[in-house]
Amino acid sequence: MTNLVVGSIIGADIYIAAALGARLVGPASLVLWIIAGVIAIVIALSFSYCVTILPKVGGPYVYTKEAVGPFAGFIVGWALLLAEWFSLAVFPVAFTQYFLSFFPNLDQLSQILLKGIFISIIFVTNAYGVRSAGKFNDILTVGKLAPLLLLMASGLLFMGLHPGLVSSNFQPFAKGDMQDAGQALVLIFWAYAGFELSTLPADEIQNPRRTIPRAIAVGMLIVTSFYLTTNFVIIGVVDEATLAASPAPLTVAAANIFGLSPGLSQIGSLVVGIGALVSIMGADESGTIGTSRLAFAMSLDGLLPRLFSKLHRSYHTPYIGLALICSTAFVASVFGTLSALINSSVLLLSFAYLLTCVSAILLERKHQRHYGGSKRGLLIPSLGIVFSFLLMTQVGKQQILISSVLLAIGVPLYIFFSPKSELHEMKEAFLARDAILQRAYEQGERFLAHGLHHARLMIQRARHDERAWSADTSL
Repeated sequence: MTNLVVGSIIGADIYIAAALGARLVGPASLVLWIIAGVIAIVIALSFSYCVTILPKVGGPYVYTKEAVGPFAGFIVGWALLLAEWFSLAVFPVAFTQYFLSFFPNLDQLSQILLKGIFISIIFVTNAYGVRSAGKFNDILTVGKLAPLLLLMASGLLFMGLHPGLVSSNFQPFAKGDMQDAGQALVLIFWAYAGFELSTLPADEIQNPRRTIPRAIAVGMLIVTSFYLTTNFVIIGVVDEATLAASPAPLTVAAANIFGLSPGLSQIGSLVVGIGALVSIMGADESGTIGTSRLAFAMSLDGLLPRLFSKLHRSYHTPYIGLALICSTAFVASVFGTLSALINSSVLLLSFAYLLTCVSAILLERKHQRHYGGSKRGLLIPSLGIVFSFLLMTQVGKQQILISSVLLAIGVPLYIFFSPKSELHEMKEAFLARDAILQRAYEQGERFLAHGLHHARLMIQRARHDERAWSADTSL
């Protein structure tokens, strides 16, 4: 379960969100990484209330639907779908920024074409169901993680050898005002999002009321520590002016760390830059798959047009829905900036989180046997409501307007265009135990969780334990 938490959160986000807060508030952004982690833990624990009371796959969409009603469930699902769609548009923008660190003279048209190629690759790999062999997945994951681990280890060593330089980079510790701090918190929090897409229901977990909260707490502490260390190194080895001007801060940090040798500096930047490009390209797993599955599930419930669940005859993938999601995300990536897209995503995520925390309270009251109706059981989701609302108030007015309009579009979609009839056979297949475990298995091997996954297997082999469940990756 800890693997699922870590695997659902850490992906290419660290390459994108690193140093975004530092540009606004300086080294004080490290404090905001901790605050954002605490907010994410509280909201994630609110989700654990829901999943232990209502052990079903579907996340906020299902919880709100059960607690409030079908329309509220749809609005939450629609908000999540839009939030993930905005996040999907972030990746080609970030990919282009890192690509420019290698080829800085690309004109505007070439950058648009690069974004188009990026989205096209994502669509093709998802629509045609191209799946890599297990060993290749291992190599690819190491290719994404190794540069970050190298950066952190060598960066901490560099900082130990150059304390004077590090001290100067941390001065002044804070800059900007409260508005800058609020904006930095929004940008940083985006890196923690993802736990809402966890696919494993409580009835597949031993002792869920104890296991899920512990897994969330441990998983979020791992994520927070990973993010905090990465940003600590970046701020310590790169001066404020350079950091503020660089679209690819991790490559600059690598160049500074290995700066004693010009050749070594270039190699360090190249390794980290390629790691960033590979990791961001991996967004076709953590981004598009999650978004298309949510649209697919809502279509199966009759809350979106059936074309979102129409499967390709040969590849059995929702190719029409994927085409719509990818093509519109490309348009958003062309016209939206990194900050604007992240702001819109966090606003819509926070709206979904807010209603999910409200649903946690309503479900607790409806099923008092789980928490005995105690006030203690209301504390975490109540804090989740406050934190979700706080995040929503820190988003820019333009993003609030755009996101509100897109959210409102869902109302006529729900009233006039959804077929209002469930696709029972496809829904049963989507929610089958084997299908759920397969999705969870994939999620538990993503990025940083990949290392945890193999560490767990090594411990189990040493203890001669059998795995609690397995999934056939050839499926």
